[in-house]
Amino acid sequence: MFIACVIVSAVAALALLASAAGKLSLQPKVVESLHGVCGVPLRSLPLLAALEIAAAIGIVIGLWWVPLGIAAAIGAVAYFVGAILAHVRVKDFTGMVGPVVPLALMVATFVLRIVTA
Repeated sequence: MFIACVIVSAVAALALLASAAGKLSLQPKVVESLHGVCGVPLRSLPLLAALEIAAAIGIVIGLWWVPLGIAAAIGAVAYFVGAILAHVRVKDFTGMVGPVVPLALMVATFVLRIVTA
């Protein structure tokens, strides 16, 4: 079961880092979704990326230090719930599909970290 935790945690960390890279590089699709549709100020993108990077680091270190892994996974779940709510707030129901897959991955990371603690 721990091997599954390691694999899912690694995939989650990579997903978080890829998402952060999109924000930091101001990829047009990311900017349009976050700023154009949801109204997130452009100055907030580096902060959102920093949160994702911190979660990725916490999830990886959490493989050895369980409390950090659990906390990082909870933070990542909250982050993607917030992303979904941002889309719901502006009635962008098609856009909220994007954060659903990472949310499911973060929930799986959390559950596996709890089960293998």
